[in-house]
Amino acid sequence: MHKKCRRKIVNYGEILFVMSQELIYQLALTRIPLIGDVIVKKLLEHFGSAGNIFHARKHELERIDTVGSIRAAALHSFRDFEQMEQEIRFLEKYRIQPLFCTDPAYPQRLLQCYDSPAMLYYKGTASLNTPRMVSIVGTRHPTPYGRAVCETLVQELSDAGITVVSGLAYGVDIIAHKTALKAGIPTIGVLAHGLDRIYPPAHKQIAVEMLEQGGLLTDFPSGTQPDRQNFPKRNRIVAGICDATIVIESGLRGGSLITADLASGYHRDVFCIPGRLHDPQSAGCNYLIKQNKAALLAGAADLLNMMGWDEKSGLVAPPVVQPGLFPELSGDEQLILSLFREKSQRHLEELYLQTQLTGSQVATAVFNLEMQSVLRSLPGQLYELV
Repeated sequence: MHKKCRRKIVNYGEILFVMSQELIYQLALTRIPLIGDVIVKKLLEHFGSAGNIFHARKHELERIDTVGSIRAAALHSFRDFEQMEQEIRFLEKYRIQPLFCTDPAYPQRLLQCYDSPAMLYYKGTASLNTPRMVSIVGTRHPTPYGRAVCETLVQELSDAGITVVSGLAYGVDIIAHKTALKAGIPTIGVLAHGLDRIYPPAHKQIAVEMLEQGGLLTDFPSGTQPDRQNFPKRNRIVAGICDATIVIESGLRGGSLITADLASGYHRDVFCIPGRLHDPQSAGCNYLIKQNKAALLAGAADLLNMMGWDEKSGLVAPPVVQPGLFPELSGDEQLILSLFREKSQRHLEELYLQTQLTGSQVATAVFNLEMQSVLRSLPGQLYELV
């Protein structure tokens, strides 16, 4: 469908950028009308790669569940590959890393979400798969109380090995980012537009600083304006990329409650800072707590305790695991158990990534290890040796 392009490799620092036909096809998949993120991943499951999808016959595409004749026709008729090559040149020029959903560097927590973006664009130095990631969101017009709580909370998390995620917006978002930078905490800004601009413009300098101590992430290509309809899509990344979401001051309506609802739907932990009973600035937080949709958070110690993150990473020597003590364990169970030799606690995400077992294999093995009192589960999808 598209003539084979010349392979071009540009090496800059840690990013090895490959301008290949497969990347062009990956970008193209995200630009075709009626082919959304869920459909892209369904096609990938069947055909294995973006290139294979574009080279599939129309009747092969039509047979895939939920694709049908209209979407198959849209795929077969796509011809604007030159625009994809222009996008690659933009990414190359500004050293932006494209992260397709099959890329190992793609945020694995987000990948668990059924509607996760097929393609992300990232510029920064921090990993998107650190063991502890927390999003902090809230009103764009915080009270002095809300500002103080946000600053104190982030400062108290400076030794906990946490990456702070927010949306680079006015109010709680930018306070969280600024405080994280001052405290030496990696911080990721998720944008509702392309990486060829910063919105709001007033936060451009902070965004530049974040590139050295975190990064900027979006699922929108260059040229995308910060239109109103983009912000709910941005919020799903803020919610899905993290272990937990913290809401600091929110009315009964607004993006913060949308983010909290998305996080809950993704089976992430949600926390809220309580406010005065009749304060409209805290009405949203109080409502979520009252409805048991969020846990009340009184400070950083509460978060670390409820997430099972009490001990500072690396300060406590992990116990020595001797597989010979558990001769009845299966091969999968022994493999999972071996990971605890280096680290006393492991997140469920790590077990998936480091064992390369299927989700059902990991779930079965972990369940059996719990039943045999070898592992115990902790809040926040953490496990530790008994």
